[in-house]
Amino acid sequence: MSSKPAFPRWIVLAFVLGVAALGAGIWRYGYVQALGQLAQRAEADLALASDRLATQLQVYRELAVLIVDRPALTGLEDPARRPAARVLLRALADKTGALDIFYMDTSGQVLAAAQGIIGTDLGGAGYFRRAMHGALGSGHGIVGPQGRRAYYFAAPAFAADGSVRGALVVVADVEDVERSWRGSLPAVFFVDDRQEVFIANRSELLFWRRVPGQVGLVPVGGGPLSVSTGRVGGHEVWRLNWGQYLPRRALHLVRELPVVGLTGEILVDVAPARRLAGLQAATVAAICLAFGAVLFLVTERRRALAEANIKLEERVADRTRALSQANVKLRREVVEREEAEAALKQAQADLVQAGKLSALGQMSAGISHELNQPLMAIRQFADNGAAFLARGRAEKAGENLTRIAEMAARMARIIKNLRAFARNESEPMAKVDLVEVIGSAVELTEARLRADAVGLDWAAPAGPLFVWGGEVRLAQVFVNLINNAADAMAGRADKRIVITVEDEGDRLAVRLRDSGPGIADPDKIFEPFYSTKEVGGDEGMGLGLSISYGLVQSFGGNIRGANAAGGGAVFTVELDRWREERAA
Repeated sequence: MSSKPAFPRWIVLAFVLGVAALGAGIWRYGYVQALGQLAQRAEADLALASDRLATQLQVYRELAVLIVDRPALTGLEDPARRPAARVLLRALADKTGALDIFYMDTSGQVLAAAQGIIGTDLGGAGYFRRAMHGALGSGHGIVGPQGRRAYYFAAPAFAADGSVRGALVVVADVEDVERSWRGSLPAVFFVDDRQEVFIANRSELLFWRRVPGQVGLVPVGGGPLSVSTGRVGGHEVWRLNWGQYLPRRALHLVRELPVVGLTGEILVDVAPARRLAGLQAATVAAICLAFGAVLFLVTERRRALAEANIKLEERVADRTRALSQANVKLRREVVEREEAEAALKQAQADLVQAGKLSALGQMSAGISHELNQPLMAIRQFADNGAAFLARGRAEKAGENLTRIAEMAARMARIIKNLRAFARNESEPMAKVDLVEVIGSAVELTEARLRADAVGLDWAAPAGPLFVWGGEVRLAQVFVNLINNAADAMAGRADKRIVITVEDEGDRLAVRLRDSGPGIADPDKIFEPFYSTKEVGGDEGMGLGLSISYGLVQSFGGNIRGANAAGGGAVFTVELDRWREERAA
């Protein structure tokens, strides 16, 4: 049979081209979206930088306004008052970090200065002329022999008649302003009205100029560097070649600062946005290619299955005959297994009953003694009663009859426990008084324990404690545990069994501890036919604990054995509490 491909090659090629086109579209969309988020962060950064610059310069502006009317700055036309003014201005400059503070008269002559680095005649300065018109003047420039950048604030000083008598100028050191935020943000620079970079958090951009008609900036002493601009989704993106500390592609934003007469600009690297868009496009392309590959494989699989189906149908008939024969054989095996399971259940029931009879056999001598002793006492009290009646002592005869009744009740209780223990219980689980069951097991084993000189500590709780289980089967569990403890302590001087009941919330835990040698192998203690007794002895075949384990498991409980910390063994039987809602 010839095999043809599921898809022609041109369909595969068209699919790949479609995925490429979709990836390009996703990249474009993701790039625009990422640029939008980047622009929001850039606007916030530029606003933060602008507000920080304006706030820091505002300190010096307010300083000029606050100190212009100081009394020490009046009457400076008198040379004798100028030294005190210089001392005041120098102290204010030292405290505020101002580069210089000086006072000028109406002609622009400096009458007093903190440092005197500006000069003595500033009548042509724009900020001075504005102050002479009664307004707050400002400006910037280069001062001192070291060429330090400075920002000026000139506050007019008014005479008593309201005329301007002079001006106080505070000179702010721009480098001190920059120092607190240099390098902490993307590239941010501020351009003055001459299109020259005057303030920047990248020192390499200082004094670069923007050439009219061009996008980029011209560095000091050189020609324009490589720069091109484009718009992506309404955002202006520059391609730069301005050095290793500036991005190759950057989002460009502008913010006007009329308060200080500057224009703030920011350049934010768009590489993260491009990487994010590339990751989104690659993810979508990978999903599409994976879907195409799965579709191709599924189609190929269907074609292969169609070819194999023909062969399979030819084999179905042969397999049907074989399955029919196997079905007949399987039904026969099911019947045999059901019969074996029924036999197993019967054997288990017989084994439980045999365990109870074995326990009765072990206790038979003690039980016989327990019944024989009351019978002898009854006979003795009867003879005494007859003698008292013959003597006419009816009161004494009545006491003997009372003792006879007590002995008969004791015998009836022993026989009742024996009959209940020997009964082959088949009833489902129900409400059982745990205290009564343990008391019955104690009475059944009392004679045997007394004969073997085994002490039993059992303090029955005041009220009944109800659990889920079967009364007869649960009594057999505790009889087996008590007998097993008594067997384990054979030959020891101190023989004692302690039974306690503990409340564990939804369960009740019965702990039976003995003073025997402990358990040699706790992991095998509940295995059938596991016994530490002498082989061929008359103490049993090692089925008592195994039967007890199965009975407790059938009640939904748990039984475990372990070695006690102070010696001996301790067996714990955990049973579910009986509750009304569960019974319903």
